[in-house]
Amino acid sequence: MAHAAPRAQVASPWAEAWRRFRRHKMAVASLALLLLMVAAVVLGPLAWRLAINDIDFSARLATPSLAHPMGTDDLGQDILARMLYGGRISIAVGLAAMTMAIFVGVLVGAVAGISRGWVDTALMWLTDLFLSLPQLPLLLLVIYLFRDRLKAVFGTEVGVFILIVLVIGCFRWMPVARLVRAQFFSLREKEFVEAARALGASVPRQVLRHILPNSLGPVIVAGTIDVAAAIIAESTLSFLGLGFPPDIPTWGRILFDSKDYLDIAPHWALFPGLAIFLTVLTINFVGDGLRDALDPRRVM
Repeated sequence: MAHAAPRAQVASPWAEAWRRFRRHKMAVASLALLLLMVAAVVLGPLAWRLAINDIDFSARLATPSLAHPMGTDDLGQDILARMLYGGRISIAVGLAAMTMAIFVGVLVGAVAGISRGWVDTALMWLTDLFLSLPQLPLLLLVIYLFRDRLKAVFGTEVGVFILIVLVIGCFRWMPVARLVRAQFFSLREKEFVEAARALGASVPRQVLRHILPNSLGPVIVAGTIDVAAAIIAESTLSFLGLGFPPDIPTWGRILFDSKDYLDIAPHWALFPGLAIFLTVLTINFVGDGLRDALDPRRVM
């Protein structure tokens, strides 16, 4: 009796994407470094228990040492403790702003991509309008107008966090919307969508079941870019003195506070600048790896 040939195992799309991603050595190394940095800012305060606002004038502007591995600032506050605390806020701002930008962008792009006529035209006109606005001056204006109101309602830290996430997210959704719209235009004419339409699938079912899942690859890549852009935007606002107040030390705020001491205490600016640089760089490399892994036209 002849034995049946063993059935070849077919990898799932996500397993195949992970296999492709692992071949991108720089992306894998960047992902490992990024996860290490996230673990450090999340778990670091449990091991390094110095308070972020403890003032010690005897250790003012101290260089890195065993007692203060990243040195101290002009008030003798430990920079490592402030870096660990501020890292959680900077990364949280990036993730929250990215989530908002992706949600709004996917919603606008999906509606425009599945619609025809004036709906698509109006949404793309709105997208082009937001793209043409000067972002940084408008960000500064919105923060100036609404910062005190949100502080009064939600408190200083939460109010500023909500405001910064909203203003950054509101100016990062447009590329995602255009990307999703282009994906919908391509996918809605594919055979599997036409088959679903012929079987009586409603428009929402076509979108949620067939079109949207197949357009998530480029959206995920765009999301990694938005995280990096949001971290830079928050750091820029904090550096300009319009982000979090001085007692809430984000990386951008620490960099802003150090600007007058670059000649006598360069370590004060070095560590937050290096943290921002490494975070943005690793996120960009992870995005490159995801782009290659989720592109079906690439052979890896």
